[in-house]
Amino acid sequence: MSQKQLRLAMFLFPGYHLGAWRLPNAIPEIDLGIDHLVRAAQLAETAKLDAIFFEDQAAVRRSNDILNGDSYGAANPRSIHFDPMVVLPALAMATTHLGLAATSTATFNEPYNLARRFSSIDFISKGRVGWNLVTSFNEDEAQNFGLDTHLQHADRYERASEFVDVVTGLWDGWHADAIVRDKESGVYFDVSKMRFLQHDGKHFKVRGPLTTGRSPQGRPVIFQAGSSEPGRVLAARTADVVFTLQSDMAKARAFRDDIRRRAVEFGRSPDKIKILVGMTPIVGDTDDDARALARQMMDLIPEDMAISNLIPLSGGFDFRQHDLHGPMPDLPESNAGKSHRAAIMSVARRNGFSILETARYFAEGSYLKMVGAPQSIADTMQAWLEADACDGFLAVPTHFPTGVEDFTGRVVPELQRRGIFRTEYTGTKLREHLGVELEGEMAGR
Repeated sequence: MSQKQLRLAMFLFPGYHLGAWRLPNAIPEIDLGIDHLVRAAQLAETAKLDAIFFEDQAAVRRSNDILNGDSYGAANPRSIHFDPMVVLPALAMATTHLGLAATSTATFNEPYNLARRFSSIDFISKGRVGWNLVTSFNEDEAQNFGLDTHLQHADRYERASEFVDVVTGLWDGWHADAIVRDKESGVYFDVSKMRFLQHDGKHFKVRGPLTTGRSPQGRPVIFQAGSSEPGRVLAARTADVVFTLQSDMAKARAFRDDIRRRAVEFGRSPDKIKILVGMTPIVGDTDDDARALARQMMDLIPEDMAISNLIPLSGGFDFRQHDLHGPMPDLPESNAGKSHRAAIMSVARRNGFSILETARYFAEGSYLKMVGAPQSIADTMQAWLEADACDGFLAVPTHFPTGVEDFTGRVVPELQRRGIFRTEYTGTKLREHLGVELEGEMAGR
């Protein structure tokens, strides 16, 4: 029996598989249905998962194309979803242990507002919140925030690096025992245990402090998914958890080794940064049943939607100008997310996929596909863990409720039976679940 323990989060993004929402038993209304989201979170907590995770994009996909009269495949179900910052407090009140993580961009936010929101939710959840730091890759978002075009990739990461320093500085602005509420003396908080950040940098000027005191975890957990060179540097310096699109075990191990090495260079313990590989579980009673379900869902993906979905991931490359049944051309550099472009090229080249086959692969979601019976999927997950290719997985079910139920109720129990995932929570905070407790001076404040 393996002594290693998986870290497991579940990514809930309605319509992530562009065909599964059309299944007869699927409930697509989870996109704007809080009762369905609560049910999914409770299933995740029953399975003892570390966290449930929400993506966010503040724009309808391909808005500019639709505005300009090109609606080819643009009615993407991934466009419809709540602002996750509104969802997390509701889920905090319906769960007791499950971590609650959400994406919030450093490109279209201000650090004080973001730090305050996540600190507030950390109090509401009693120490269970996480922030997924992104710089945004969707060009359509820019026009919703006063910009004509997206900031350049390098500029986004420069801003993000300063952004996260301001956010963590604000989170560190109070000692844990600063708020005393002493009725006898009339002292509400000890001003000597509060500090003004007084940040004055290239992008931000922020005095501080926050109005919430020091949050229950000290700092909310920081997640990140960048795989470009500046993304890796930022992750190694600041992140507690790194998501990755790796679909090859050897490359995933090299990625993990690289992030851990870089973390050491920043004076961090490599064991305090966890690498989670994104995976899409498609579960059946047998491997053949699972493959049949995968084909059924694939057949429900409209061709035009698959191609349309790939366009923004590639940085705006118009695949319609090429033979869709021909090989994937070399994609030019763009201002979009570097990790998606690299993943598209890797998947197409490794599998010999045509443009359309590649588009259908990503229409199922960007992550590694694990198709099989619960035992087969657990075999693969255990093999990756024992090969040091990851510390765990970000599971992305294809649809609700069956996809969520199959992973939490069938795959996870098999992992528990093997002794590589917990059967009970041993802590109450997200940092404890993940094994990324604060170190050094910050742990003692």
